[in-house]
Amino acid sequence: MSAYILAIDQGTSSSRTVIFDSDLSPVASAQQEFEQFYPSPGWVEHDPEEIWSSVRSVSGDAMQKAGIGAGDVAAIGITNQRETTLVWRRDTGACIHKAIVWQDRRTADLCERLRADGHEADVTRRTGLKLDPYFSATKVAWILDNVDGARELAEQGQLAFGTVDCFLLWRLTDGAVHATDISNASRTLLFNIHDECWDESLLELFSIPMSMMPAVRDCADDFGETRSDLFDAPIPISGIAGDQQAALIGQAGFAEGVTKSTYGTGCFVIANTGTEARPSHNQLLTTIASRIDGKTTYGLEGSVFVAGSAIQWLRDELQIVDNAPQTEQIAEQTGIVDDVVVVPAFAGLGAPYWDPHARGAVYGLSRGSGRNQLITATLQAVAYQTRDLVRAMAEDGVMPKVIRVDGGMVANNWFLQFLADILDIPVERPTNVESTVLGAACLAAYRSGLVKRMEDLEALWQRDRLFEPDMDDQRRQALLAGWDDAVRRTSSTT
Repeated sequence: MSAYILAIDQGTSSSRTVIFDSDLSPVASAQQEFEQFYPSPGWVEHDPEEIWSSVRSVSGDAMQKAGIGAGDVAAIGITNQRETTLVWRRDTGACIHKAIVWQDRRTADLCERLRADGHEADVTRRTGLKLDPYFSATKVAWILDNVDGARELAEQGQLAFGTVDCFLLWRLTDGAVHATDISNASRTLLFNIHDECWDESLLELFSIPMSMMPAVRDCADDFGETRSDLFDAPIPISGIAGDQQAALIGQAGFAEGVTKSTYGTGCFVIANTGTEARPSHNQLLTTIASRIDGKTTYGLEGSVFVAGSAIQWLRDELQIVDNAPQTEQIAEQTGIVDDVVVVPAFAGLGAPYWDPHARGAVYGLSRGSGRNQLITATLQAVAYQTRDLVRAMAEDGVMPKVIRVDGGMVANNWFLQFLADILDIPVERPTNVESTVLGAACLAAYRSGLVKRMEDLEALWQRDRLFEPDMDDQRRQALLAGWDDAVRRTSSTT
């Protein structure tokens, strides 16, 4: 029996493939970064062909490192950057525009017009989301309205829309399958999370033809198989989930109340709310966490647009650190910074503010402020943003007793201790912090029969370290007051 799972993690800044054995232990991996395009302020794009070529490259490299062929692989699982939007021709598979990335803000004015016309309440009721350029719908509309001939082709049924998972599936199957999973569908602003189908009234609102939309399947499902020339034999594709939902699965978040926070390009906190689509009264998102064997699990989510990308900013734009691990050493030497506050609103402010026009700012600089204070304050900002999300969750009646964390930033012990201190909640780091790609592997393993029950996956989760709060409340409140003041001054609405 084929004993390996090939898990593809197509992220915002890189593509990666990890090979897992039958015990879902990683045995080999490969990763490749790709270019980010910023054609105008607030615009972010990717080259679809570079996404595709990077996925092909890392998949082949990982299999070669593992010393396996396609016949050894039971199934492929896919996880992906969510909301990023692609539109391609059905006859050629070629995209008619670069991928518009989830961080992109170009449709902020359209969202404001729709909000002013009174549409947001109905959109939120149907989708659990906000009228914000973060989501896919206005990106699709922008492509149809700004690419010559696009709308005519769409009306003729010649164009396909998809998030990154859907685009990869199309390419992997040579156009045989145009489908997505329900977790990615729920992030488009076009999917009714209660009826669990594309919403015709929303498609009409955004002027998007139904013919462009992919089929929607469970997260662990039959998504076809790879075309014969990609590997040395076809491989079944058996699992798909958006990156944050995949991370919740990888964190064994199967029970109601389990809460995880992922620190990648952005920061995303999701709490499992069980079979209830819990509406938020505090600017959070109601989303579908998964659907497995036809059973839908919902989540309450808060999204911060800038987390790890703030560290990349220190490294690439400011050039004041050489690498991410260096920030931990500097923060340990510097200690908590009380006077300098960084608000990394490079792509606007996400939840719970939803202010697409806000831009990054630094407050409290004095002649004595320097590189180390700025670096440490940037780490602190990510923790403050997480606190904003957790506070909103608590006000919605979901109070996490512990937060499970994953993603690149959680290797930083100083950051996690500060996070626990500022949240006043214990923080758990698992032994395998790559929960997102593990979640994709879990789905594929379950569908392919390597894992008999999803609940069996809970035994795979192991704690590496627990960070307990150790800050007096007076100092915590003083730090948070400084952050709240900085956010008020940064907001475009004040």
